[in-house]
Amino acid sequence: MRRRKVEVFSLSFLDCICCGFGAVVLFYTIVAGQAGVKRVDRTNVLQAEVNRLEEEVLVGSRNLVVMRNTLEKTTTDSRRAAASTQALMDEISAARAEALRVGATSMAQREHINQLKADLRQMEEGTKRLQAGALQSGPAGERVRSFRGTGNRRYITGINLKGKHILVLIDRSVSMVDQDLVNILKLRNQSEAARRSAPKWRQTLDIADWLSTQFPPGSQYQMYAFNTQAKSLVAEQEGKWLDAADPKLLAQAVDRLRGLAPEGGTSLINAYAVIRTLFPLPDQVVLLTDGLPTQGKERPGRKFVNVAQRSRLFEEAEKSLPDKVPVDVILLPMQGDLPAPHMFWSLARSSGGNFIMPSADWP
Repeated sequence: MRRRKVEVFSLSFLDCICCGFGAVVLFYTIVAGQAGVKRVDRTNVLQAEVNRLEEEVLVGSRNLVVMRNTLEKTTTDSRRAAASTQALMDEISAARAEALRVGATSMAQREHINQLKADLRQMEEGTKRLQAGALQSGPAGERVRSFRGTGNRRYITGINLKGKHILVLIDRSVSMVDQDLVNILKLRNQSEAARRSAPKWRQTLDIADWLSTQFPPGSQYQMYAFNTQAKSLVAEQEGKWLDAADPKLLAQAVDRLRGLAPEGGTSLINAYAVIRTLFPLPDQVVLLTDGLPTQGKERPGRKFVNVAQRSRLFEEAEKSLPDKVPVDVILLPMQGDLPAPHMFWSLARSSGGNFIMPSADWP
């Protein structure tokens, strides 16, 4: 009998192998699908965290820009403040150096000043003797305003308002707050109220008030306050003569002056320019000031002007004065401004006016 041949790879065997392989592939597919879902979920969580961190970085960047701008502004302000402080210190140093230089004036100049003071005392004594026989008061109703002061004003009657057209020029530069240069620099940077309450400025206001009571009957006047520019103390009355018999206008002028605060430099040439704007020209000018000018028609390029330059500015301003106009000078001197009394005295003498330096308690 013939032996049957056995087939190893029969159809049944192949079917079993294929089924097993298919089961493995199916199992792998299911496992891979579940892993993919988990991977997607994890990726979403990580992406959300990344987005949150990016938002925090963006907010932090914006805050950093704001802080950087604030820091730059603070740094700039600090530099400006330091520069302003240094400039002020330099100016104070220069002023002290100039004061020391002026204070070291030669003995010959000091003797000359003392001689001038002696001459002034003799002139005042002569004035007192001449006035001893004159009437001590005018008739009733002669003055439209009254003034009551605390000092003895008898000695100062050398300033006699007798013109028909009287111009009063009042210095309101910052130096009118004090006699000492260091105190002037301190008060210059303080409030207007502090400058208005300075003793020297209060004396200036009282002198101006007293002058407003001395205009003779029938006369006309103008009152100007000046620093680098001159302006009338009566609103909208620039270049016009005012009637001295009108007490309201006089009170308005004094009240407006009391509302001003000393500020700025001093320009005598711009103050004298007012004279030529009035018609007719004044027959008496009363100048109330404290020292030599610090600028001419225009503001100087340099901040500090020495005594020699101020003297040249004074001479330039004096040349601009019209002829035959007497100038009476009331000087409230500054310390260290030694040429000022002599130069203003020379101005008053050459123009036919009077010169006085009142004490601190007048009027």
